[in-house]
Amino acid sequence: MRNVVIVGAVRTPFGNFGGVLRDFTLPQLGAKAIKCALERAGLQPEDVEEVAFGVNLPGSDRSVARQAMLQAGIPEEKVAYTVDRACCSSMAAINLTARSIRGSEIQIGVAGGTENMSMVPYFLPQARWGNRVGDFTVKDQLVISCPHTGVPRAVQAGLEAMEYAIDREQQDRWALRSHQKYFEALEAGKFREEIISLTVPQAKGDPLVVAQDESPRRDTSLEKLAKLKTVYGSPTVTPGNAPGLNTGATAMVLTEENEAKKRNLRPLARYVTGALVSGHPQKLASIPAVAAKAALKKAGLTLDQIDLLEINEAFAAMPLVSTHVLGEGDPQRIESLRSRTNVNGGAIAIGHPTGASAARLVMTLVYELRRRGGGYGLATLCGGIGEGEAVIVQVE
Repeated sequence: MRNVVIVGAVRTPFGNFGGVLRDFTLPQLGAKAIKCALERAGLQPEDVEEVAFGVNLPGSDRSVARQAMLQAGIPEEKVAYTVDRACCSSMAAINLTARSIRGSEIQIGVAGGTENMSMVPYFLPQARWGNRVGDFTVKDQLVISCPHTGVPRAVQAGLEAMEYAIDREQQDRWALRSHQKYFEALEAGKFREEIISLTVPQAKGDPLVVAQDESPRRDTSLEKLAKLKTVYGSPTVTPGNAPGLNTGATAMVLTEENEAKKRNLRPLARYVTGALVSGHPQKLASIPAVAAKAALKKAGLTLDQIDLLEINEAFAAMPLVSTHVLGEGDPQRIESLRSRTNVNGGAIAIGHPTGASAARLVMTLVYELRRRGGGYGLATLCGGIGEGEAVIVQVE
């Protein structure tokens, strides 16, 4: 088995809906991340053989990975493909790139994702052929619902949380924890390694340099969270215990271990394994646990051997339900898992640009494990119509 190592990993700051990054195109964001990831790795654009990039809501854009690759200066004869596995997209890109390396198809690849939810257009599905009489329907993709069942994601997450007796208050407490952990990490300088700065042109005056995530809120409190109304008829989900509609990009450079040695590259971590799973379209909150179990089985590891976990906070319900499932309902085991999950905050604070977020989970794990002197990390999340994905990394 050819060993795969990660030699570069960066992300842009994550911006708010309609915020400072709203005018960046998907390829522009992706190209910034790709270029900086290669620079950090000590590689040139021509060294890359393949780019896999996740996008969930491309709007009217096309071949986003190919555009981002070219804008990053990678030669035109190199290969790029765009991955859509909903929120799993950039993790799927990592797993697919690792497969290409292990299968001796390539030596060096870039994986990541890009999303600008502020640029998602309204759709007029009836407009091409028109109506004889009557109004057109304008469709908004940002009303996030399952395309298969039509049920809003917030309803799916809330109902499944209630099945495990995880109520609104517990979800609000997790949301508050996300913001608190984020600012603890920020003040400790923990995001400097992963976040690159972006220069944003202004209509007047000097360009604005953005080097920090836009959505975390220092003034969040349980009292404020408790006052928020639930959304889309969900029993528990509010704007406070869910992330926003965000913008950002991620990029990671993966290579075969011997190739890294030959080029004197410094591995950040070893890619151990990945797992893609699927389940019932309504069961989003528990599918990260299913993916985690599948990855652990492939790696021959137990959950007790995992030092840190990242479970994407698509809603607070996801880490809460999934740790309950992984802990098999045992309160002490569940608490132990939660204490080492999302230790620097999660998407509720940081933001969730859906096509890019999953790779952030992996790089956050890598950098935190390095700060702690090594160990195993597991990143997992839900996506799409009952889909899930996981990655296990090791820092020696």
